[in-house]
Amino acid sequence: MTDTDHATQIRDAFPELDRLSDERLRESVIDAWSLGLERGGWRDVMDVPYAWNVHEVSNVEHVRGVAKIALEAADVQREFHGASPDCDVIVAAALLHDVGKCYEYPTYVDELVDEPDPTYVSPDVPHSISGYALAHEVGCPLAVQRAIPHYHGEVPARTLEAELVKSANSASSNAITEATMGITLQEWIDEYSQLS
Repeated sequence: MTDTDHATQIRDAFPELDRLSDERLRESVIDAWSLGLERGGWRDVMDVPYAWNVHEVSNVEHVRGVAKIALEAADVQREFHGASPDCDVIVAAALLHDVGKCYEYPTYVDELVDEPDPTYVSPDVPHSISGYALAHEVGCPLAVQRAIPHYHGEVPARTLEAELVKSANSASSNAITEATMGITLQEWIDEYSQLS
C-alpha cells in the first residue's frame, strides 16, 4: 500500500516510529501517511505546514513534538498515579493526529503539491476527521483511531491515551503560535479558525 519514496521519507521524518513495539501498527502509520501524501499531491512530507497560515514550522516538527510531550506525560502518569497508558497507542495516535493536514492544506501551498486528488482533498473537512478516516482505512486499532480527533466534542468518550495526545497537541500548538505569531492558540482559533 505504501509509495516507496513516501515511505522512506516518513521513516526518516519520524524516528518515533521505532518506539512502536507492534510492527503492524508501525506499518499502518506509514501507510496512512503515504496515502495522505499521495492523495494530497505532496512531494515531500516535510512540506506539509503546521497550519494553513503558519509555514515556518513543519507539520513533522509539530507531530514529533506532540509525540515527545505525550510520552513524557505518560511517564509522569505512570510514576505519580500508577496509570498504565499504552505507549503504542500514544505514539501511533500522536504521529497520526495531524495526518489529515495532507488533505486539508494543499489548497494553501499550490507550489508544494502536484495534482491533489479532489476526491479527498478539501479545506472543508477538518484534518482530525480525515486523519481518523485514514487511520481507519489502513486498519489502525480502534484505540488509535479514537485518539486522533482532538477538537472538543469530536469524540465523546476519551481514553487516557487520547487525553495525553490531545493535551500534548494543545501545548505544542500554543508554543508554535506564540513563537511564530505572538498569539495564543485560542487567539489564533478566534481570529483564523475556518470552523466558526
